[in-house]
Amino acid sequence: MNQKVKQYIEKLQLKPHPEGGYYKEIYRAGEIILPENLPMRYKSSRNFSTSIYFLLEGNQVSNFHRLRSDEQWHFYDGSSIVVYVIDEGGNLNKILLGRNIEKGESLQTVIKHNSWFAAELSEKKSFALIGCTVAPGFDFNDFELGKRDELIKTFPQFRELIYRLAKL
Repeated sequence: MNQKVKQYIEKLQLKPHPEGGYYKEIYRAGEIILPENLPMRYKSSRNFSTSIYFLLEGNQVSNFHRLRSDEQWHFYDGSSIVVYVIDEGGNLNKILLGRNIEKGESLQTVIKHNSWFAAELSEKKSFALIGCTVAPGFDFNDFELGKRDELIKTFPQFRELIYRLAKL
């Protein structure tokens, strides 16, 4: 683990995330949206929005998962990240998140709700620190970690990618 990664983990108080990497919630809006004012996919109240720091290093990946809310990723530091998104129509989109906009990288991206998505570093000997904002706010009840066999059955055309970026 390089010194900068150690510093971020310590100073930002990051802890292991179930999808891979490290994270720390840094904001949860104090106001809530009642379930009757939310789309039917939500079964209970949600905060207006939430935000986390998220860090990947080396060979760590963010395994395929999906949320009931849209999630915006913001690039902060390190290597660029490749974000793979399989939308509800079964289309695969590859997004480069980083600061080199002249090479097609974006400083921010949005992953639409119900899309399966995963991420990995472009440069495996590096790290990336990003921020993730979710609205309506994140709740672990809205988080689904993809199962490799089920995803391959649903999206056989992406077998190799899913095998590499989904847990058993």
